[in-house]
Amino acid sequence: MREFFRILVMSTTVSVLAFGVGVTSAYAADNAKKADAPKADAKPAEEKKEVTGKDLAFDRGLGNCLACHMIAGGELPGNIGPPLIAMAARFPDKAKLKAQIYDARVANPNTIMIPFGPMGILNDEQLDKVVDFISTL
Repeated sequence: MREFFRILVMSTTVSVLAFGVGVTSAYAADNAKKADAPKADAKPAEEKKEVTGKDLAFDRGLGNCLACHMIAGGELPGNIGPPLIAMAARFPDKAKLKAQIYDARVANPNTIMIPFGPMGILNDEQLDKVVDFISTL
């Protein structure tokens, strides 16, 4: 029964988060089309702020780390995963932290953590930024 519940929670979590990413992406594509449309009174484009690892980790449509983890400074954190504290002590090697975020199933086949790399949720550049941010916690 415990194994069934774990699988049910994992499946539901992955489905909800994957759906959230897809819906967000659809809206983002629509917004991008609208933004690219020429405007009669368009001003010169302002420089876009570079997205940081914290931005990605807190973004409900990308990293979405707050859905499962408590992170200092984050609003409405989840409690499914462990709190992300003392990460430099827990993962002194950033490569291991990156591997964990990329696909936690390698180290723990029973994990409910989403495989962000294989599912295409985060690309390598985004993953590196998230790793840099998480390692500072």
